[in-house]
Amino acid sequence: MDNEAAFITRLTGFGLNEKEAKLYIRLLKYGPKTAGPLAKPLGTYRTDVHRTLTSLIEKGMVRPSLDSPMVYAAVDLDAALDSVVKKWGIELREMEARKRELQKFANQQQFRPSEKVPTFKILKNIKEIVSTAGPEILSSEEETVWVLPPSWLKSGSLFGLRDAEKQLIAKGGRVRGVTDVTYSSIELVQEALDVGGEIRHFDNYSGVYFRVFDKKCCISAINIDIKHSKLDEPASMLYTDDATCAMYHMSTFEMLWKQSVPAAQRIKELLEERPRTLYE
Repeated sequence: MDNEAAFITRLTGFGLNEKEAKLYIRLLKYGPKTAGPLAKPLGTYRTDVHRTLTSLIEKGMVRPSLDSPMVYAAVDLDAALDSVVKKWGIELREMEARKRELQKFANQQQFRPSEKVPTFKILKNIKEIVSTAGPEILSSEEETVWVLPPSWLKSGSLFGLRDAEKQLIAKGGRVRGVTDVTYSSIELVQEALDVGGEIRHFDNYSGVYFRVFDKKCCISAINIDIKHSKLDEPASMLYTDDATCAMYHMSTFEMLWKQSVPAAQRIKELLEERPRTLYE
C-alpha cells in the first residue's frame, strides 16, 4: 500500500468517506483550489465535488474563502482531526441525552417487552444434527426425550450423543426414548439402557421422529433415511427453540410412551425367539 492509499485508509477509519478523504488530501498536497479544477483529477462531476466540499466544511476540515470564485483550502491536519473528534464528542453527548429522554418516556408509557422471536434452522447432514443435539443435551437440566428409528441409534452412539446423555443422567437428569426394537438394534438399545436411559419399544412405528430438550426446544425429522453413519451423510431435520413446537412434540411423546412397552422386555422376547445369535 502506497503512502497516499494508506493515508486515505486511515482517514476513512476516522469517519470520512473515500471521496472526502481523497479531496482533503488533494487540497493538502496542492494547496487551495476552486471546485472546477478538482473534478477531473478526482474522476467525478463538479456538483459531486461541491457536495463533498460542503461535507468537509461541516466537519471542520476545509475552509472556504470569501472571494468569488470561492476557493477552498484544507485546514491543518491536527486542527482538522481535533475538529472531527470534538464534533464526535458533541454528537455522543447529544445521543446520550436523547437516550436518557427515550428511556424516561418508555418508563412513563410502561411498554411491554417484546416477546422472543423463535429460531428455526434446517440441519442438512448428520454433522449438523449431532453438533446441534449434543450441546442441547449437555445444557439440559431436567430431561431430553426422543423418538427415533433404529438406524439413528448407531449415529448417536458413534458421534457422542450417547455420552452426552450419560452426562445428563449423571447430573440427575432423565433420558427417555421410544424406538422400534429389532434384532439388529438390540446392542444399540442395550447401550442406551446401560447408560441409564429409559427406553421403550413401539412395534413398527412409522410416525414423526424427533428430540425434545427440557420441553423448550426440539429437533424434528424432515428426511432421515440415512444409508451410512458418516458425518457428511445427507439428512434433513428442523431445529427450533419455539416452546410451543417443543410442547407439541412432548405431548406426542407422552402418548407413544404410554402405548409402548419396556425395551428390556422386547429384547428378552427377541432373544427367546432367536437365542442363538443377535444378528442372524
